[in-house]
Amino acid sequence: MNAVPCFFRFATALTLATAVATAVNAPAWAQSTAPTLECTAPAELIRLDNPLKRLAQKIATGRSITIVAIGSSSTSGAGASSPAMSYPNRLVAELNELFPQVSITIINRGVGGETMADMLARFNRDVFAENPDLVLWQVGSNSVLRDLPLTEASAQLREGLKRLRVADTDVVLINPQYAPKVIDKRDADAMVDLIGATARDTQVDLFQRFAVMRYWRLTEDISFSAFLSPDELHMNDWSYGCIAKLLAKSIHDATIRATVTAAAGARR
Repeated sequence: MNAVPCFFRFATALTLATAVATAVNAPAWAQSTAPTLECTAPAELIRLDNPLKRLAQKIATGRSITIVAIGSSSTSGAGASSPAMSYPNRLVAELNELFPQVSITIINRGVGGETMADMLARFNRDVFAENPDLVLWQVGSNSVLRDLPLTEASAQLREGLKRLRVADTDVVLINPQYAPKVIDKRDADAMVDLIGATARDTQVDLFQRFAVMRYWRLTEDISFSAFLSPDELHMNDWSYGCIAKLLAKSIHDATIRATVTAAAGARR
């Protein structure tokens, strides 16, 4: 008669032990802040200005979609608890929910420490070889951290966008993260302005990660420790997940706009 209560006592103890072990092993930000933070940003900060026409065509015809995410450590997933928690891996899950009718693959081509010049050097192998429908190009952070000249960054950014245009792929630029080790650098704001101006001049979409994270810190009053790793540079699981969710919404809305525009044109 005592077997059932003993079993439940054992199961309860095991559950509690597992919970304690999980709490001990989890990073501090995950224990204290992740469950209560709300993933939000103003619509004007996450809106992509240009419709994603190639994605819209693929979705309209039910064909599979390939996305390449190229960048440095915040693309590869530095600061995340596992590769599965990087923003490209979180993004593909979000996009699969928004576009359940098509197969979507995201290829993570992030390499820690790289500058724009490093990324350009591997465009042929790591980007164009995949024949992507959309390229997410995260740029600027390491150029700022290394105090590289803005003139070089400008020329390299325009060269990369020119090559991507020839490849006839949709493009979304992602600017630096708003983090102490970035914003303390002399050219942080100038780099953000440069990327924004280049995106406007070339009519390329820009996801304003810097402004979104600044909104979290200055408007929502979320501490850096809640959305950054202890190194005060790299993002953490919560911020990677939130950026992925917001970026997925941006991509979805820009794709829908392209579909509506194309349909309106066909009716004329």
